[in-house]
Amino acid sequence: MAKKEKKETKAESQGLKEEPARRAPRIITREEASSKIVDISSDIYEDIVKRKKKPDMRFPIRALSNVKYDPKRGHFEIKGKMSTRTLTYNTVKTFAQSMRLMATTKKDLLDKNDIAGKREIYYNSKSWGECRFDEQPESDTLLDDIEAMLEVNREQLGYIPEERGGDVAGPLVVIDRNPVTKDKVKIDCSKLGSGAWSIPSRVEHLVFDSKAKFILVIETASLFQRLVHHQYYEKAGCVLISMSGVPTRACRRFIRRLADDQRLPVLVFTDGYPYGYCNIYRTLKVGSGQAAHINRFFCVPQAHYLGVTPQDIIDYDLEDATHPLEEADIKRAKDALRNDPFILHHKDWQDALNQMLKMGVRIEQQAFAKHGLNFVLEKYLPDKLKKKTFLP
Repeated sequence: MAKKEKKETKAESQGLKEEPARRAPRIITREEASSKIVDISSDIYEDIVKRKKKPDMRFPIRALSNVKYDPKRGHFEIKGKMSTRTLTYNTVKTFAQSMRLMATTKKDLLDKNDIAGKREIYYNSKSWGECRFDEQPESDTLLDDIEAMLEVNREQLGYIPEERGGDVAGPLVVIDRNPVTKDKVKIDCSKLGSGAWSIPSRVEHLVFDSKAKFILVIETASLFQRLVHHQYYEKAGCVLISMSGVPTRACRRFIRRLADDQRLPVLVFTDGYPYGYCNIYRTLKVGSGQAAHINRFFCVPQAHYLGVTPQDIIDYDLEDATHPLEEADIKRAKDALRNDPFILHHKDWQDALNQMLKMGVRIEQQAFAKHGLNFVLEKYLPDKLKKKTFLP
């Protein structure tokens, strides 16, 4: 009896190792999130009334110095250092603000299945009397603290981001819901003319159907528009997603959910400079120190870096289409080589950053236009996909 031939996976078709199966983070229900707030509030009440002691709240320290890179899980994780906020004369206002913010989250958002932007919460606090916020950064910081303390991302608490989520085009059907009628709404991202579908602020409820081979994530809106205009996604069989700079939380969560659900490899295409490597790409793939307590929801461990790399400058004769590295670029690259757990784990990235520092230049995605406006889609991308030499 002939051996059954093993079917090539979508990752293997792109020259990538099949990613180890990682359990998708469980989505906490509104009721569970509400119960967490009640439990924390009850402990504080017990401390004051029964234990006759000063109550406190404990938060993970959100910094790169308090994270480690776990290659098996594929993202930054909190090491365990905590910060304690005890109710004292000096902290009474902040403590009261924290309690009021948790009460508002439970009563007005979770219990009513409603939503709010961070700016709305800042203005809502103007009715809180002496514990109102004087400036929005105060409320933003406390909301981040509460998110970390509850270990629930704020989108699950009902808070929506102010920034756009990103744009999508290509062979993908997204099944959304009408928020009022609850009716299903099907969006075919390959049939939007010259435009694209905008990722909503909350994406947990979305359902996907796609025959794409991979996801191509692009930093700049202009290059994304060029690829959409020429319907590059039909030729390459990929879903195109525009980040427009550092990807928003909604954009990262959407990419992670889509990649997990459809078992799609993810390739990332940014400008060639330290910020693109160490902030935009690294944040997408493994998360950040500031958000290490929720990186498991927003990172995309299956992502690989397609370009633009320092070696591309040489291989595609782009030396005269570069710009000198700025002082901030040099500092960012050197800091990453010294302190970034992800960079320190991958020699390929150390080599790329050192090569960039030695060359002393940075390069934009649009530099390929030196060889013709459509060189990037007619030559560069096909070459890279054929060679399959991606950075981790």
